[in-house]
Amino acid sequence: MRTDPRATIAGSDVEAVVSSVGLDSHRRTVNGIELHTVAAGDETNPLIVLLHGFPEFWYAWRAQIPPLVEAGYRVLIPDLRGYNLSEKPGGVKSYRVRESARDVVDLIATENREVAHVVGHDWGGMVAWDLGLRHPGAVDRLAVVNAPHPTAYLRQVTANPEQLSRSLYAVFFQLPWLPERVLQYDEYRILERGLRETAAPETFRDDELARYRRAWSRDGALTGMLNWYRAAARYPPIPRSERVDVPTLIVWGEDDTALVPALAVDSADRCEESRLELLPETSHWVPRETPARLTSLLLEHIDRE
Repeated sequence: MRTDPRATIAGSDVEAVVSSVGLDSHRRTVNGIELHTVAAGDETNPLIVLLHGFPEFWYAWRAQIPPLVEAGYRVLIPDLRGYNLSEKPGGVKSYRVRESARDVVDLIATENREVAHVVGHDWGGMVAWDLGLRHPGAVDRLAVVNAPHPTAYLRQVTANPEQLSRSLYAVFFQLPWLPERVLQYDEYRILERGLRETAAPETFRDDELARYRRAWSRDGALTGMLNWYRAAARYPPIPRSERVDVPTLIVWGEDDTALVPALAVDSADRCEESRLELLPETSHWVPRETPARLTSLLLEHIDRE
């Protein structure tokens, strides 16, 4: 593992975040691949790692960066493997959740740490769950936003027809090459519409979506992003244990169109110590729709003795 301070990547995405936090953009080699990572805050402060989901990239957490830094934390946000400026290894197997969990363990080590607070949304939340289950020694406190514990998801998708119906889009993603062609059509119109129509009005502005389209258009990005779904179907993330011992906060927008709220309750039941916050009139995109509320919940959870 190494951090290359010379591999700085300037760009409007970084500049769009409040400059006062001193955001750094660089590549770090972890688990045999290079991840583009942004970092902010004093290097000696307690470390928080934020993990984005589909179809976003590190920029999804921009509203949380300044307040977390101002609260006295070091913030580290990677583009997950396959996304945006991070490496896009070949083959579906490379996108197993366990591989990305290993990426995060190594990423924490690049900060000369053995442990960090970990927060994940969507697929980043699935990585966070895997860290809590497979690498609990690397996690101080865990927070998951609209992402189900893997056992809870399996239970709901096999026993709850509503969840099965909501998950059918992922079946289409299993096909080779066709999903990439469909999502690329007309300047990524379907992906853009998927964000706009599943979120509260004005959640995703035009200028922000332009940044997302740039991330989606990078060589190999769409295939890398879709391979997360393909890997989950071919190599299900079955953990060695179903119980999470790490103190866990679960935040759930109840108006999520892809995931039923029962998943949040089932997930909390699989934690030794959990706090569940259900947010009414909030969609899947909690970090974007209720950024101040989410940040407040994270700080309450992390600061708790």
